[in-house]
Amino acid sequence: MDLSPARAGRYGRAASRWARLLASGRARPGVRVFYGHDRVPAPGARVAGGTAKAQKLNERFPNSPGDFSLLYLGTTWLPRDLRALLRLARRRGAPIVVNHDGVAYPGWAGERVEELNRPLRAAVLAADHVFFQSDFSKLSADRFLGEPRGTWEILRNAVDVHRFTPAAEPPAGGPVLLLGGDQTQAYRIELALRTLAALLPRHPDARLLVTGRIVAAVEPLLDALGVRGHVHLLGAYAQRDAPAVFRRAHLLLHTKVKDPCPTLVVEAMACGLPVVHPASGGTVELVGDEGGLGVPHPDTWERDEPPSPEAMADAVERVLAELPAYAAAARARVVERFALEPWLERHREVFERLAPR
Repeated sequence: MDLSPARAGRYGRAASRWARLLASGRARPGVRVFYGHDRVPAPGARVAGGTAKAQKLNERFPNSPGDFSLLYLGTTWLPRDLRALLRLARRRGAPIVVNHDGVAYPGWAGERVEELNRPLRAAVLAADHVFFQSDFSKLSADRFLGEPRGTWEILRNAVDVHRFTPAAEPPAGGPVLLLGGDQTQAYRIELALRTLAALLPRHPDARLLVTGRIVAAVEPLLDALGVRGHVHLLGAYAQRDAPAVFRRAHLLLHTKVKDPCPTLVVEAMACGLPVVHPASGGTVELVGDEGGLGVPHPDTWERDEPPSPEAMADAVERVLAELPAYAAAARARVVERFALEPWLERHREVFERLAPR
């Protein structure tokens, strides 16, 4: 089997790490955190899911692959050698802390539900402490993984409110909607495009910015809906560039249903973008009543059925009609509830309580 230099390097680092770990005894006292991967994205680098949490924590608690006293795992960034690491942590007396996001359910995972949930279950049930990212995360985990055996709490995702700030001036011209993150489910970008099409008769100069990886072929739909000149595909962006991306828009159009706790949403709100979203999942807990509008839709585990484009466009229209008030309320809600420092401080408290003494 031919290995790329990058893959060969990963295998080499993993082999070296395991050699050191297997030769070591019980973990020494103190807080030394290992995130399950030899490398954590550098500050400002591109992140997604669990890498974002590790990136934030890594600046306060540097990654310690070879001499860890606490194993911290994000369920959207689990290592391939998960089960071996869980066994090793137990043998070394190193507590396990898990940051849990969402689960696989039939609506999007189909017949792969159990296959995809198996490693999540192993992590959550092995944990000494679980940070559930939302009430919805806890509800879905209890249903599909089982209740945690250790302690747990709800700790919603956080944002650096000193970096993510509103634009000095809102974007010029007609309303600019942002569809952020990666578009890994076809319905998400299709709903955004159809929402834009439903909005254009009322706002002929409206535009939609789309970021990230796109799995669906959107070119035919752009022409069919007559929105080609109103849609701008921005591609992926690094975390250092995220505030500038948000400042290009007036409003975040978040189309994912049952989203457990999207950091994207709190980043946008911190930048003064209210959010229009399907009224399900943890997004409802983040946005609340003041940070935007949730749009009702059929909410079941068996299928993903988002709101109609017309209903989403109506919600966008309502937010745009009171945009300054919604923008100020979105920013204030994040500063009050989802700032980064309290999130980091809570991690410190848990780490120091659990770490070997």
